[in-house]
Amino acid sequence: MNGSLRIGHLFGIPIYLHWTFLIVIPLFAWIIGSQIALTATMIAGLFGTEITMTLFLQGLAPYILGAAISLGLFAGVLVHELAHSVVARAMGLKINSITLLIFGGVASMEEGLPDPKVELPMALVGPLASLGVAIVSVALTYAPAALVEAGKLSPEVGGVLIYLFGYLALLNFVLFIFNLLPAFPMGGGRVLRAWLAKKMPLHEATKIAADIGRGFAVFFGIFGFLIFSPILIIIAFFIYIGANQEATAVRYSFLLRDVSVGDVMSSPVTTVPPEMPVTEVVKMMYDTKHLGFPVMERGGLVGMITLGDVHTASTIDREAMQVRDLMTKDLVVLPPDAPLTEAMRIMSQTGIGRIPVVEEGEVVGIVTRTDILTTLEIKEA
Repeated sequence: MNGSLRIGHLFGIPIYLHWTFLIVIPLFAWIIGSQIALTATMIAGLFGTEITMTLFLQGLAPYILGAAISLGLFAGVLVHELAHSVVARAMGLKINSITLLIFGGVASMEEGLPDPKVELPMALVGPLASLGVAIVSVALTYAPAALVEAGKLSPEVGGVLIYLFGYLALLNFVLFIFNLLPAFPMGGGRVLRAWLAKKMPLHEATKIAADIGRGFAVFFGIFGFLIFSPILIIIAFFIYIGANQEATAVRYSFLLRDVSVGDVMSSPVTTVPPEMPVTEVVKMMYDTKHLGFPVMERGGLVGMITLGDVHTASTIDREAMQVRDLMTKDLVVLPPDAPLTEAMRIMSQTGIGRIPVVEEGEVVGIVTRTDILTTLEIKEA
């Protein structure tokens, strides 16, 4: 997914964080910190326990606690999306990656989900995982309360823990409820898509489910403005972009389902040697309008030189440099019979704009992001 940052991997699945998460975490911290006295009173009443607020009402303490709760929500979202993916893998589907959004995520799979019997348990396990996290958080809310009452924990420290876990219990329960709504790409929306997919092609079912999801997002956004709820507006935003991105991915996969890399690659390929001066490569880029060339040495592919690589050096330094000094050596290559969707996925996740096509050790072509976009335009015509 474009605009995502890889943060690690779990169970062999790469985990990406959508760039908007970097905005939402400090925003949530500010919102929670600004309303901490009000929400502490609400949580105390809801759980029937007393919260001593001495430690988290002064200075930056409210916002630090708000940041801790935001990161706790992040962990809950991760558990939620991992549950989806683990069940999918158990049913034989390959998960390429997970991209986390604030109230859910997008799992990139090797193929679509045409079988409703597969998608249904996948859709339900995520909300159930969120409910499980909420239940655990409730237990962790009452534990410090009991310790305070027994005199084994100070009321001040106990108040911080009760507030922290009580808030996380509420957030994860909200995550559970929201994911049961028929608002794609949430769990309820996936159940809806599974039902629709019995009656029509998957990409059409996805479009309808995504349209309904966008409708929910608009409703939440308007309602959030009316009641002055920043959190509801944020939720609406994430539902909307999540529905857009996943519906687009499924549509592209459908359009490119029968297209291979060899069908659209450019061939023959213009290559350059590693000892070529960088200034000469730049001139070739101007003349050919190509922004990257494979680097060949003794008949073998040893790298790729792109305009982005050239820009890593100053104009003065380039005068004395050769291609070998700037070329990318860690290459991604594909065979000509690879699905074009695989090239699209790699480019989206890595940010690269072109991939050499190699067959039996020989460079037979090159596929670029422009080639993919052109093919999509033709397919959509």
